Amino acid sequence: MNIRQEIRDVIEKLLRQSADAEPFSDADSLLLSGRLQSIDVIQIVLFLEKRFGVDFAQTGLDAAEIDSVDLIDTFVQANAQPARG
Repeated sequence: MNIRQEIRDVIEKLLRQSADAEPFSDADSLLLSGRLQSIDVIQIVLFLEKRFGVDFAQTGLDAAEIDSVDLIDTFVQANAQPARG
């Protein structure tokens, strides 16, 4: 499975948990548009840290950088470390 698909799978799961079954494109705003909530940001951060070794203590957290599948993919490509999980 590629990185983008893994990210989409996590986003789809989070949306389903909030009863949001509407389709979305990889470029669609998810956080700033309100489709995902702040608790979902925590889940995304934990996923990125565990799966891709992203260290948010070093990179900082800016919701605008993880607002869409496209942006998350770009962020991971720039900040991924050897996976720890």
